[in-house]
Amino acid sequence: MAPSFLSFASLYSFYLRHCFTSSGLSQKSINVGDETTIHFWAPTQLRQSKPNLVFIHGFGPVSLWQWRQQVQFFAPDFNLYVPDLIFFGDSTTKSSERSEIFQAESVAKLLETLGVEKYSLVGTSYGGFVSYHIARMFPERVEKVVIASSGVNMKKKNNEELVKKAKLEKIDDLMLPQKPSDLRALLGVAVSKPSLLMVPDFFLNDVINKLFAENRNKKVELLSGLTIGQDGSVNISPLQQDVLLVWGDKDQIFPLEMAKDLQGLIGKNVRLEIIKDTSHVPQIENAAEFNEIIKNFLGASP
Repeated sequence: MAPSFLSFASLYSFYLRHCFTSSGLSQKSINVGDETTIHFWAPTQLRQSKPNLVFIHGFGPVSLWQWRQQVQFFAPDFNLYVPDLIFFGDSTTKSSERSEIFQAESVAKLLETLGVEKYSLVGTSYGGFVSYHIARMFPERVEKVVIASSGVNMKKKNNEELVKKAKLEKIDDLMLPQKPSDLRALLGVAVSKPSLLMVPDFFLNDVINKLFAENRNKKVELLSGLTIGQDGSVNISPLQQDVLLVWGDKDQIFPLEMAKDLQGLIGKNVRLEIIKDTSHVPQIENAAEFNEIIKNFLGASP
């Protein structure tokens, strides 16, 4: 393993932290209950005049790596809260619970502990599952919901088809890569730019060691603990809030057809926005359009 001063992932993490801090956020960790600690980014100086907006990351690297361009865009006009979900980064628990519902309860407890009474949610992929459950369980707190690239209507066969498409044996080989070929398989279905597949093995090994290796066994348990996608049925309670679905037209993890089906299931006031030439991470591949879509939905003008 290369020393940190030669590690791209370590150097880029320094840059990302600078982006968050220069946007007026600072990182903290607090206990939510007796067994769980959540690490998160929050405003250094809270402005009561601003609405509150929560970004919830997907499976993969910590929130720092997934929301940089959104933090820089929305921080001037929102109080931003960006948690790391349990077993990502410094967030942890002694509880045996592993479901996305437990993640949702923990984030809601975090916000309650911080005195954040009303907020809107933006969740991507696994974070969309968590956002859905927060909105479902706490409708009096959640104002609007953005679910990006997140198959809340996933069935067991969708995971099986994805693993087959990636030419791997198990879903955790794809979502938690351990070797360069695994990471290339993940990139092959997560991004629309094939040039990213050409990077050398030493670079990919650095990314795996710095971004995917920590708490891997616990994260495998999170995948096994999902309540969504465990059988052939879809169990969705329609949300009361206005919902925005944002999808890449080339998403191979949760194909666009899933978004169209989800639009008719997840609530009465649901809008679907499709970002062309992006795959599973439109917030990174076309951040400008992604941000504008969300800004218009939330009714703010950063």
